[in-house]
Amino acid sequence: MNFLVDTHCHLDSYTDDIEIGEVVARARSAGVRLIVNAGVTVESSKRCVELTGVFPELYAGVGIHPMDLTGPVDEEVYAQLHSLATSTDKVIVISEIGLDFMDNMPDRAIQYQAFREQIRLARELGLPIVFHSREAHTEVLQVLRDERAYEVGGAMHYFQGDLRTAQEAIDLGFFISLARPLLRLPHLQEVAATLPLQNIVLETDSAPQPFKAKREKWTEPRHLKDISEKLAELKGIGVEEVREVTTKNFFEMLGEKGRAARSTIGVQSRD
Repeated sequence: MNFLVDTHCHLDSYTDDIEIGEVVARARSAGVRLIVNAGVTVESSKRCVELTGVFPELYAGVGIHPMDLTGPVDEEVYAQLHSLATSTDKVIVISEIGLDFMDNMPDRAIQYQAFREQIRLARELGLPIVFHSREAHTEVLQVLRDERAYEVGGAMHYFQGDLRTAQEAIDLGFFISLARPLLRLPHLQEVAATLPLQNIVLETDSAPQPFKAKREKWTEPRHLKDISEKLAELKGIGVEEVREVTTKNFFEMLGEKGRAARSTIGVQSRD
């Protein structure tokens, strides 16, 4: 399995399938063979699912991001997410869910309710979660404990925290997902150098970035190559080992998703 997996991104935010195809082609040239698009609303989750039928490399997560909540996850919303998550074997995670306690975010009570309900969905379906945590690590980890999210596992997305937080997440049965901040944050580099490679997966969280003046500067799944090379440098090992182990970790994260989905991924991701 000497290839890379992008555990979390948002290519569904591109409106042009041709451009997505170009992004996927560049990723393939960089050794990326599997990309998971995470939904942030019911509508974007639908788009993520639709794209899995267009591009073999694309898989999907369904979920509602805490920043995008407009109300609680009631029975109707839960049913919509459930329907999407069971519509194809290429839905392999519940994502992007979590808590965000930055200023001007949705009401915290609604965030907590939505997070708990989406963990319940993950447990019902046996799908891992890839979760968001900003200014809320203590609270997120407590909800994961309370809701027994460790029964399905998953990953702490776009990790930039300290070693203690990483270890708490790992102790709960979650992987640490590293992205491009690894290239520039000294404290994160120290954490990554310390963490066992067996507890790490990789991602880009890539989406359109029109605020950047040059199109070539936009983050894309192809940048996993840079992230994996940096991680190899920090650990003093070969990049081939990083690719092999982080990809193996990703498949381990899928847990008991089901033979059909795992078989599909295995066939389409095999060298």
